[in-house]
Amino acid sequence: MPTAAPYLQDPHSFAQPNLVRVTHLRLDLAVNFTARILTGLATWQLDNTAGHTELILDARSLEIEATYLGETEAESTAFQLSAENDPVLGQALRIAIRPDTRAVTIRYRTTPEAAALQWLSPEQTAGRQHPFLFTQSQAILARTWIPCQDSPGVRFTYEARVAVPADLLALMSAGNPQVLDRAGHYEFRMEQPIPSYLMALAVGRLDFSSLSGRTGVYAEPETLPAATSEFGDLENMVAAAEELYGPYRWERYDLLVLPPSFPFGGMENPRLTFVTPTILTGDRSLTSLIAHELAHSWSGNLVTNATWNDFWLNEGFTVYFERRIMEKLYGKPYADMLQVLGHSALLHTMGELGAGSPDTHLHLDLAGRDPDEGLNEIAYEKGDYLLLTLERLVGRARLDTFIKEYFARHSFQSMDTASFVTYLRRELLDQEPGLEDRLQLDAWINGPGIPAGAPPVSSERFAAVEAALQQWQQGTPARELTLADWSSHEWVHFLQGLPADLSLAQLQELDDAFTFTSSTNAEILTAWFPRALAAGYEPVNGPLRQFLTRVGRRKFLVPLYKALLATPDGHARARQLYAEARPNYHSVATSTFDVLVGR
Repeated sequence: MPTAAPYLQDPHSFAQPNLVRVTHLRLDLAVNFTARILTGLATWQLDNTAGHTELILDARSLEIEATYLGETEAESTAFQLSAENDPVLGQALRIAIRPDTRAVTIRYRTTPEAAALQWLSPEQTAGRQHPFLFTQSQAILARTWIPCQDSPGVRFTYEARVAVPADLLALMSAGNPQVLDRAGHYEFRMEQPIPSYLMALAVGRLDFSSLSGRTGVYAEPETLPAATSEFGDLENMVAAAEELYGPYRWERYDLLVLPPSFPFGGMENPRLTFVTPTILTGDRSLTSLIAHELAHSWSGNLVTNATWNDFWLNEGFTVYFERRIMEKLYGKPYADMLQVLGHSALLHTMGELGAGSPDTHLHLDLAGRDPDEGLNEIAYEKGDYLLLTLERLVGRARLDTFIKEYFARHSFQSMDTASFVTYLRRELLDQEPGLEDRLQLDAWINGPGIPAGAPPVSSERFAAVEAALQQWQQGTPARELTLADWSSHEWVHFLQGLPADLSLAQLQELDDAFTFTSSTNAEILTAWFPRALAAGYEPVNGPLRQFLTRVGRRKFLVPLYKALLATPDGHARARQLYAEARPNYHSVATSTFDVLVGR
């Protein structure tokens, strides 16, 4: 492995890895579903070449019972949690060490309030027979279940032993078992160094289905057949990604389909992407999400943003990479639809933030704020748009060579924005006079909005959708429209193009023709429900309640709660629904909706 990159001080971590840095974790955990806690030991191997006498870790909502020098509990040492307990950052855990200390061991337990841990009752799972646990460590929630240097600029390898109830399977972001251990004892090893936000654990009644020699899918038995069918192209995706930007460096690529309360579409935990069941549509039309999480195996997992201010380096590259994978598998017209949808989402986000907002810069200043505030379309879509602009200026072949070498040269390292700009100039921009001026690099990274001269985006398949929409608006009955096997993306574009002043009769006509209200496709429902709510179309009330109380994916919940709040009696309805749904949501979601809806 390459030597560690110089550490950039992270405003979201108390740790000082430039003094003493963690390098390897040995974790020994027991999972207690009754108490909803994890108990165990965390042993950290250290890089303390300068002989410092204090190790600083991040901790939040952890009960630290004891600390020891070395890899056993033989020699205790003093520790102190900082008096200030920041609601976002938690506390600094200071452990006294000697100049020659090379490892420390921490005995601790989590609390039921640990923000990374989502404990589900049997009723909240597909099988409704067994409880379920999953973690979500991004952005800075790893510190709520492991005392660690919780910064994306710090990488470490790990091994773990996890004890769970005998009828449940445990999985981690590491080498994983494929069959149940009747004693409930599992061992894991991750030999490639990762940052703390990629630490992951899931425990549930799970089965495994192999898709190829290096890919497969885990899911509850009730969900596994649909998931196996939906992800049939997984090996082809991995192969396509390798053709684009170099070898897959993580050995296996498996998926875990989580219960619906998972707050994101996917989480790119190494070797085991966590994924929402809302993409199980039966037609593989939403699997671009899988291409996105797979692309993170290069952009993010292999080369990682140094701090959350540099988040666009993870997500902008990943969105660009994702669409290149989808183009390779399904053709340019398909990828063009994704580009147009992403561009629309970018414009919407910029409208909400404000045209001159510094939060529309690619390089952010999130000091003093929850880094989750930077997890929006700016990092994803503006970052992708910068790379798309660069592609138009230098050609796809030159950009591909640049990206492939970027991943190869910086593998298993962190990257900050300033260092990336230096690298981009040296390897690409400075080789052609005037190229940086034409790109307007600084305006992209340190300026608001979208720089002038960015290339337009378009989709021929969406042009056909717009023609059908125009025909309907001009009087053609909905049932008589020509809809040639539209994908989910085309239906979403159709719904987003509907006029704002639809009558109840028009909504009923569309619903009778296309059964939007009874759709099982979450993307379609999230585009349909706001139109229906705005017009007071009552048939959606029951399905909306069912959706909000079952699905925890924040991407869908935010626009739906906002649409509900905008209706005449919306605040009361939203609070009532949220009170019912909140126990099913992860803390990543509730932190948003406690403010948006109120408790």
